[in-house]
Amino acid sequence: MTVYLASGNAHKAREFQALADGLAPVRRLPVEIISAAAMGGMPQVVEDAGSFTGNARKKARALQDRLPAGAWALADDSGLCVDALAGAPGVESAYYAGPRASGAENLAKLVAVMRDVPDERRAAHFACVLVLIGPDRDEHVFEGRCDGRLGRQPAGVGGFGYDPLFVPDGYDRTFAELEAATKNELSHRGRAWAALAAWLHENAPA
Repeated sequence: MTVYLASGNAHKAREFQALADGLAPVRRLPVEIISAAAMGGMPQVVEDAGSFTGNARKKARALQDRLPAGAWALADDSGLCVDALAGAPGVESAYYAGPRASGAENLAKLVAVMRDVPDERRAAHFACVLVLIGPDRDEHVFEGRCDGRLGRQPAGVGGFGYDPLFVPDGYDRTFAELEAATKNELSHRGRAWAALAAWLHENAPA
């Protein structure tokens, strides 16, 4: 089964492929994740829906319009929600430091904003919503969440985005310090994918 990912982010495509390869529920149904880049690039989408679900839906629909008949489109929208910041950066996680900000710039801004926040108020969670659109344009929504806290300074070289600052509950290392397999099991994206995989196991064509 081929699923086209509504993203030009090569790292994200590899992460989804690792999830698809690693979860037992769909091993009977191999899933190949293909980036939108293979279809000429991701259409430009203004992510102004105000929610993770709304933004993911817009991206999935935009890609589906470009795909051949019978194709499956998948989009995700995810972000880091910090309690002390009333849920920010949230849906604006990708451009927290500005519309053209890099991941490093977004991370640096968060470190600066949280500098004086005490440890007991550094709770945060990652949220992910996946929207899968099938050949008949039927939509399926799957959600995942990972709770944790923010460290004082970035640590680790794995992952991307805010991973070097986020310490998941039950661990003393950041996402960027954890092994990829451990992170995929714990992460918001991994949990959302697990829900999607369970649905594919029951519903996708053989």
